Amino acid sequence: MRAIVAPRYGPPDVLRCEDVPTPVPADDEVLLAVRAASVNPADRMFEAPVPMLRLMTGLRRPKDPRVGHDVAGVVESVGRAVTRFAPGDAVFGVCRGALAEYACAKQSALADMPRGVSFEDAAAAPIAGLTALQGLRDHGRTRAGMDVLINGAAGGVGTFAVQIAKALGAQVTGVCSTRNVELVRSIGADRVIAYSRDDFTRDPQRYDVLLDCVGNRPLTAYRRVLKPGGRCVLVGAPPRIAVMLARIVGAAALSPLSNRKLGAFVARVRAADLEALRDLMASGAVRPVIGRRYAMTEASDAFRELDTRHARGKLVVTVAGTT
Repeated sequence: MRAIVAPRYGPPDVLRCEDVPTPVPADDEVLLAVRAASVNPADRMFEAPVPMLRLMTGLRRPKDPRVGHDVAGVVESVGRAVTRFAPGDAVFGVCRGALAEYACAKQSALADMPRGVSFEDAAAAPIAGLTALQGLRDHGRTRAGMDVLINGAAGGVGTFAVQIAKALGAQVTGVCSTRNVELVRSIGADRVIAYSRDDFTRDPQRYDVLLDCVGNRPLTAYRRVLKPGGRCVLVGAPPRIAVMLARIVGAAALSPLSNRKLGAFVARVRAADLEALRDLMASGAVRPVIGRRYAMTEASDAFRELDTRHARGKLVVTVAGTT
């Protein structure tokens, strides 16, 4: 089969589309014929991570050269302990090595495809959608009638977050670039702030929940825009990992000092939450925003665009039919 692999650390140019053995599913896994995948910041570990992370990913080269996590496809075969799926089922979810013609995924990391939703749209949803859902519902404790601000509303997580917050009954303000104002408004934001024109941290409006998908403002400024009892949830990160870690530590240090809480989290892959995303998409409450589609042989181009940190919505790689 053909797969995108990272034989060494480096920029997206190191990625190769190569012939590799088709994986064999473990007892609790299914083998997927991949139809589409999408790229996320978490997929960029091949881009020379800092030495501390290389202890886990491989000191000189990636231990696991496979690339990609978000996946949508058709079940080809199942392990002997799999009970939730059968060959022929259309599914979406999270796995290792999604940028390939075939990939193995645990049954607990998959859900049935939403009705009326394409493989490309479904592949855009897993990690970004889970991050938005868990960030707002669980960590932000978003409820109907709350005022919610999404910083980075036009990105992968942000476009899901705007729609999920609306589905939860919130009043939503989205922050984005000038060129994306109409996009963010079109997916349901009640108010849109162009960051080049206005600084939301100096706006008189206060919020119950702030979901930060960017990491481009001081934590003290985030805390200032929260209502008493409000929560800031950090899901986006600056490009440098040292700055990201400092922000996580800073949020943990500041949070106990006020009734305005700050915290960071990493989404957990749970079948129940994938099913919640499926239902939101099937009902039309959430519509994945795809900024651009790529062929599998163009995967490096998708990562180059991701690296600009200005991609609209999700970047999807179509796998079926590649040669």
